[in-house]
Amino acid sequence: MKYTLDTESKLLAIESDGEERSIDLYSKEAFDLISEIWLKVGWNQKYPYSFSWMGRPIIQNPEEIVRTQEVIYRIKPTVIVETGVAHGGSLIYYASLFKAMGTEGRVIGVDIEIRPHNRTAIEAHELFPSITLIEGSSTDPDIVSQVATLLKPDDRVLVILDSNHTKAHVAAELAAYHGFVTPGSYIVATDGSMEILHDVPRGNPEWLHDNPSEAAREFAAAHPEFILEQPEWPFNESQLDKNITHWPDAWLKKL
Repeated sequence: MKYTLDTESKLLAIESDGEERSIDLYSKEAFDLISEIWLKVGWNQKYPYSFSWMGRPIIQNPEEIVRTQEVIYRIKPTVIVETGVAHGGSLIYYASLFKAMGTEGRVIGVDIEIRPHNRTAIEAHELFPSITLIEGSSTDPDIVSQVATLLKPDDRVLVILDSNHTKAHVAAELAAYHGFVTPGSYIVATDGSMEILHDVPRGNPEWLHDNPSEAAREFAAAHPEFILEQPEWPFNESQLDKNITHWPDAWLKKL
């Protein structure tokens, strides 16, 4: 694939499989194509690694942060379970949304290793009373059981999978955690953009097939009680309809 962007003629030329065509540079189609390139270049430049939330690195594309907020405000979970803690920015983010909504929501973070300096910083944060940390493999039955003991029968549960992003591990997490998800809520297999990042300099050719989106698609095919969907935008005065996202084919809604 070859793109030629001409701002003077206001055209985007596309060459693929020996064929060439030009489209309006300011069209919806051009926006979608350029956005995919932007995602690839931005990830290679570690753009998502340049943000923090209330003092903690969050390591997310800003669109993911906003779109996740839209879902959380709409479904108003009482518990958010996230696998993959890293610096803890996402846990702080979820806790801050609960605080802003005036709810007593709880956040459960699971990671195979919570580094001491990260644990110290998370535990010292003013929002830590809403957070529980569990250290261990997210697919270890004992760890999954620990999460289960923290859930109440009337909880509305949202699960976000953001730990090991191999297809096999995400598939195992989907199998272990989907039972916690309440109707109308989601289990989210993040970072399926590996599928389109396989050919960037920091990428890996194996990611073309070994990625979370593959696991999510197979899970959806085998579990009719879940549908794979992009959550509806609550506001949209544009002609656009696709997230600019590192989480394609990620949101599995429990019917």
